[in-house]
Amino acid sequence: MKRGIAILGSTGSIGTQALEVIRDHSDKFSVEVLSAQNNLELLIKQAFEFIPNAVVIGNEEHYLELKEVLKNLPIKVYCGDSALEQVVEMESIDMVLTAMVGFAGLYPTLRAIEAGKPIALANKETMVVAGEMIMGLAKERGVPIIPVDSEHSALFQSLMGEDLGSIEKVILTASGGPFRNYSADELRSVTLQDALQHPNWCMGPKITVDSATMMNKGLEVIEARWLFDLKPEQIDVIIHPQSIIHSMVQFIDGSVKAQMGPPDMRLPIQYALGFPERLTSGFKRLDFTEYPNLTFQAPDTNIFRNLAISFDALKKGGNWPCLMNAANETAVEAFLKEKIGFLDIPDVIEQTLVKSHYLPKPGLTDLVESDRLGREISQQFI
Repeated sequence: MKRGIAILGSTGSIGTQALEVIRDHSDKFSVEVLSAQNNLELLIKQAFEFIPNAVVIGNEEHYLELKEVLKNLPIKVYCGDSALEQVVEMESIDMVLTAMVGFAGLYPTLRAIEAGKPIALANKETMVVAGEMIMGLAKERGVPIIPVDSEHSALFQSLMGEDLGSIEKVILTASGGPFRNYSADELRSVTLQDALQHPNWCMGPKITVDSATMMNKGLEVIEARWLFDLKPEQIDVIIHPQSIIHSMVQFIDGSVKAQMGPPDMRLPIQYALGFPERLTSGFKRLDFTEYPNLTFQAPDTNIFRNLAISFDALKKGGNWPCLMNAANETAVEAFLKEKIGFLDIPDVIEQTLVKSHYLPKPGLTDLVESDRLGREISQQFI
């Protein structure tokens, strides 16, 4: 039987690549749900091609137009956040791919887990904000969470058949983005266009900027802590400009396992959607002669302060990662609108944390309020 997939964020980078995988394996998968926030034109195009059970548009202003265009198709049309949270509980869904960007992915992910739906996780902010809650609920419901981020997919694959207690540490690799060898002075003059030119990966604008500031790697550090039940001191980051080794696990006997492959997000997406089966693909194979030198260097957290901020937030815990994420989302949005400079992003985050109230054991309501306050406070510095 085909596996019914709900794609939350189908018009984004991960969502569109997931649909490529599904298109190539139409005998294995069916599309049950497509959702988007604003990209009505692409959502309509996807709906006509894949004929899902339901589509959800987040921006309610587009609802009537979407409903009118799709009225002759056997597709249910919904709008708004609450509709998305309800749709993920549909009986025909076998797996939910959470490809939404930011805090917005938290509630539908929680609802999907409560409904017993396996999760292909591409929304790292959900784990940053509420990782302990998410993993606790997934364990309680017996719901598998398969990571989609290339780094966490690499760790997941490297740990197949291994005892988690045998992990000495994990090593997350980072490309370093477009500015890995820049000085602090050089970073002062970078433009938005510079920041959006990632050397290896094709991603959406928010994650591309996060990669340039190394906040993306900081978020992945916190995500890894919860996904693999690690202590902060068990997580390292290393710059690997070629993006061929996607991450590594070092075990207590000193051996290291790594997962390698071309920098192509369709690989971890396909692995997550097909798990535990490893599906064939026509993707480009890794030619080692094209990469005679794989190089590594330590990240400079004095220059890329977001990585240091992330480790501090991880160690402090509580609502600190939630506040940090809210401030970062606000600052990156302002940078994308060219309201602030590149180096203003970590400044906004640091100042927001200074003005925020720490909660050591936040509940869901506390996290929602912390997210709201983090955005409100960070706006004061923009």
